[in-house]
Amino acid sequence: MWEGVNGQNCSLLSPNALRIVWTMGLPANPITLTVEQIEDLNRRLSTLRHDINGDLALIVAAAELIKLNPDLKEKMLTTLLEQPPKIRERADKFSTEFEKILGITRP
Repeated sequence: MWEGVNGQNCSLLSPNALRIVWTMGLPANPITLTVEQIEDLNRRLSTLRHDINGDLALIVAAAELIKLNPDLKEKMLTTLLEQPPKIRERADKFSTEFEKILGITRP
């Protein structure tokens, strides 16, 4: 466990993750968002949560089906393996849009 910015406990973040966070280019001045921009971000975040919950539900359902009927393992394995890349893609897309709106740059 190590301390991050403002003495935060960073035990869940790897040193590489912290390096990325610390090297992001943050805006030099305060950011002002319009009500419409906040509504848009909220809508996008709501969609992200909904979609990821759906992806996770498929993972749970496939695992339960395998548990109940091991003969379905091969068929359900495809479903299981398709979900993580979808989740990653959704999170990356939202992150990119979020960073763009807030003026955050990556190295």
